[in-house]
Amino acid sequence: MTIYHERQTRHLCGLHALNNLFQRPGMFSKAELDEYCTTLTPRSWLNPHRSWIGWGNYDVNVIMYAVQQRNREVVWFDRRRDPSCLDLTAIFGFILNVPSQMTIGQLVPLPFQMRHWLAVRRINGSYYNLDSKLRQPACLGSDDGQFLDYLREHLQPDNDHELLLVLDAVKESSASGTAEIKERWLLPQFRD
Repeated sequence: MTIYHERQTRHLCGLHALNNLFQRPGMFSKAELDEYCTTLTPRSWLNPHRSWIGWGNYDVNVIMYAVQQRNREVVWFDRRRDPSCLDLTAIFGFILNVPSQMTIGQLVPLPFQMRHWLAVRRINGSYYNLDSKLRQPACLGSDDGQFLDYLREHLQPDNDHELLLVLDAVKESSASGTAEIKERWLLPQFRD
């Protein structure tokens, strides 16, 4: 399987992260994400879910809503927990939100930061960082322990990274119980 990888344009990292996560070009479009912004807040002027100049910069509400439109569920991972509690086999993919320093001409840093979305997914038995700012996907290896270390690096208390878990939607007919369904991304010993 060839790995699909969209590269960064404007402030559309949320769009690229979604398409990279689902491994399909055009799975989502800018027009579709803009429509979701309006659905979430039905006013067209200065919508709080995207950049006011129309370049994207979508917030977490749009990312979560978009994933739900593709029959997936999103869980915001509690960064106080160690990633070793995750049942990696139950997770479709990961979306990270990280700070991104703005610069003028790639040299002069501006006094504020933006946020950047990136996808991580297991493909062909290996984990890949599908960040749209990379020239190509970065293989993180096939070892679950190494991947959990990668997540730990991103979830250090001194950084401002957030982790979203993307899960396949649960079918209504599941008889496994509400608590188990709500925490199916956790290994059994970590479920409430």
